This record gives sequence, structure tokens and C-alpha cells, in this order.
Amino acid sequence: MTWTSAFGRGCGVLLDAIVRWLALARINPNVLTFLGLVVNTIAAFLFGYANGSNQARMFRYAALVIIGSGFFDLVDGRVARANNQVTRFGGFFDSVIDRYSDASQFFGLLVYYARGDRFFYVVLTAFVMVSAIMVSYTRARAESLIGSCRVGFMERPERLVLVIIGALFNVMAPVLWVIAVLSTITVIHRIRYTYTRTAPVDRAAAKASQAA
Repeated sequence: MTWTSAFGRGCGVLLDAIVRWLALARINPNVLTFLGLVVNTIAAFLFGYANGSNQARMFRYAALVIIGSGFFDLVDGRVARANNQVTRFGGFFDSVIDRYSDASQFFGLLVYYARGDRFFYVVLTAFVMVSAIMVSYTRARAESLIGSCRVGFMERPERLVLVIIGALFNVMAPVLWVIAVLSTITVIHRIRYTYTRTAPVDRAAAKASQAA
């Protein structure tokens, strides 16, 4: 056994122990989901509070907070399954809170760039925020029509990793460009994929209507 596999197994054992403790405490998994938003709001505050003298330090703190918020993403579903509390509303609530969590991080960056009078990056960050939401929306809307739409790359985990990298290594500007471009490509890909899946059905329905 390598040290990496041993570390991974140890983390898994620790996570399982935490989940069992939370399950025994009868904590509602929706509360854990909401706490994830609270933690991400703290990261947004750290982004917005940054200025020229403390920017690198505040961004690093924000990155660590975002990493910490991942704990709630890991445990809320596990606790729900452990307590037999898996519900359709829970899945819906988790998705909604994830969107607010994403938006809160970018809102913090909006405040940071606005305070620094960097109008171009205010616009870029706003575009990234909208694009991130559209990546999720296009998937949800497509899946209401065609059952599954998992095409594209820039999902929430990839965005989080990029934001953490940008904050830790003080390269947020290029990270925003990467997210903007890849999110737009993902949205276009999902639109095209949904069209290719729905167009034959629509044509068949139109022919049936004409025949009738």
C-alpha cells in the first residue's frame, strides 16, 4: 500500500466517522447544505474585503474557506442516506444552494474589482457569474426534455478548483478568463446537444400533425 492510498483510506475512515456522528445527532441534511452557503459567504466577504495591501493574503484565506466549504458538500448527501432522509426536495434544495454559493464567490470578486476601480474585470466577473449559472440551467432545462445532458466540461467542481487555484496563487484574472471561455463553450455544447436530441422528435411530431 502506498502512502497516498493509505492517506486516502484514512480520510475515508475519518469522513465515515463524521457522517455517523452527524447521523446520530439527527442533524437535518438540509441544514448542512445551508451551512455550506454560509461558509461560502464568508469567502465572498474575504474577496470583497481585499485591497492592494492585503489582497494576496485575503485571497488565500478565501481559498481555504472555499476548501472548507467542500466538507458540507461531501457530508450532506451521505447524512441524508444514513438517516434515510433522501428526498426530492433535498436534491432540489442542494442545487439551489449550490447556485447561491457559486454566485456569492463571484459577487465577492465583483466587490473587489469595483473597489479597485477595475471596470473591465467587474464586467468579466459578472459575465462569469452569469455563465456559471447558465451551465447549470442549460443542463437542468435540457434534462427536463431529454432525460440526460451531461455533455460539456465546466461543471461546478471544475469551477471551484479553478477559483481555489486563482485565489491561492494570486492568478484570479487568468482564471476568470478560463472559466468564462470554457463555461460559454459548455453552454453552447449543451444547446447544440439538446437540439440534436429534440429536433428529430419535433420533426416527427410536425409530420404527424400534418398527416392528421
